[in-house]
Amino acid sequence: MSSQNSTVLLNRLFSLKESSPFILVLDSLIQSSYNVLKEFAYKSSNNKIIYISFETLNRPSYASSFIECLGISAAEVSDKIKSEVLGVGETTTSKCLVIVDSLNYIANDELAHFISSTILPNVTLVGVFHTNVPQPHSNVMNYPSSLNLLSYIASSIFEIEPLHQDKIDEEALDNKISRLQFPINCSLNSTTYKLTLTNRRKSGRSLIYQFIVNSVTHTYEVFKESKEEDIDPEDESMLKGLTTFNLTTSSKQKLAREQVELPFMQAQEALGSSGGAIVYEFEKDDDYDEEDPYEDPF
Repeated sequence: MSSQNSTVLLNRLFSLKESSPFILVLDSLIQSSYNVLKEFAYKSSNNKIIYISFETLNRPSYASSFIECLGISAAEVSDKIKSEVLGVGETTTSKCLVIVDSLNYIANDELAHFISSTILPNVTLVGVFHTNVPQPHSNVMNYPSSLNLLSYIASSIFEIEPLHQDKIDEEALDNKISRLQFPINCSLNSTTYKLTLTNRRKSGRSLIYQFIVNSVTHTYEVFKESKEEDIDPEDESMLKGLTTFNLTTSSKQKLAREQVELPFMQAQEALGSSGGAIVYEFEKDDDYDEEDPYEDPF
């Protein structure tokens, strides 16, 4: 898919025009889902937006309905969502966006049932999962973790991370963030960020794209990796200062090296373009018997 078509796909997902019933948003402490959710609300402002709150205190301005769900079971949350979607005056043909601010609060063994019971023909579910939050171990042996389960169920995955302008040690940054030591000069939780989209087609094929999203101007562009400058293998300046020995070659030495006639070049000249040949020059110490056919070097 071309870069233009990929940005069209992202725009259709934000505006709920693409068939993707469950969109999983993966955020972290260094780049929250706040701006991504606002982008969904901006692009789908004509649709009803139901905000399911587990950790949001104040109702967002774009939410048509705000449901506080902390402390209630996943089944009760599903019932509340259904009553809002199929409420008085609502038709099953109108689009509806359901935003869950944190799927981390739903138990691991209830996630699959919650997702399947929440998704309706006219509903697009956008669920946020915080990757920095420790995940409890499942009581069922060999049962997948919540992140693995959600990534398997999701029809589209939005993985967001900061857009670092300069090169940065990712391992050192993760180590600091795990200790809640946030660097001052890093562009964390910015309105311009990197988004990795994994979109699953009906055939099961997964397509992965990377974008730079600006939530202020609502523009998207394809993210391109900065290529490192090509290193010239003949550049001898890289050898300076490595040792006390002289590893460089002078112009006279380079000229002598280029004038050396290599043996395989003689073999090519012997047979022209028909193939290779063995070129052997006898030396004075060679013991050659003309009557022995196996002594023929050719």
